[in-house]
Amino acid sequence: MRGFTRPCPDFALCGLSCALCPIHHMADGCPGCGGGAGNQSCAIARCSMERGGVEHCFQCEAYPCERYEGFFDYDSFLPCRNVPEDIRRARELGIDALRQEIGEKKAILTELLAGYNDGRRKTFFCTAVNLLSLKDVRRAWAEVRARYPLALPEKERGAGVAEVFRAIAAERGVELKLRKKPKK
Repeated sequence: MRGFTRPCPDFALCGLSCALCPIHHMADGCPGCGGGAGNQSCAIARCSMERGGVEHCFQCEAYPCERYEGFFDYDSFLPCRNVPEDIRRARELGIDALRQEIGEKKAILTELLAGYNDGRRKTFFCTAVNLLSLKDVRRAWAEVRARYPLALPEKERGAGVAEVFRAIAAERGVELKLRKKPKK
């Protein structure tokens, strides 16, 4: 959307962690809402501009509004189910603390994609890093580095990393799959 910028596009207006999205990690990927040229037309961004440039929807007196009806029920490229918890934490800890966590997760995700993606695991890695807590992502990353050195074949590394994340997710009762809207 022309003329719409935000100081930190890694954490979207709506509460999605754009920095952990597979599209964000493509060569010409999405810069996140308010991240510069090429942004998609977004009703939420338009609403923000109409309301004086609110940085995050949850800071608006009208939140949650009708735009959020069913918003968290299904995923697109990125899981939506942890958005309410992220919003609660942003309110409790402060937006800067949440941005710092997202930044650390993004750094780990970037390393995973660079060294452990066998060409088939980008969405899985993004989903896992998004849905698990920072503590669990750190734990997985430490285990990955200890058990799966870059000298191993790429497929073995990718499969090993996926298993580490699945095991931690299972401990937490977290399903590492995107929830797609059923076809009509």
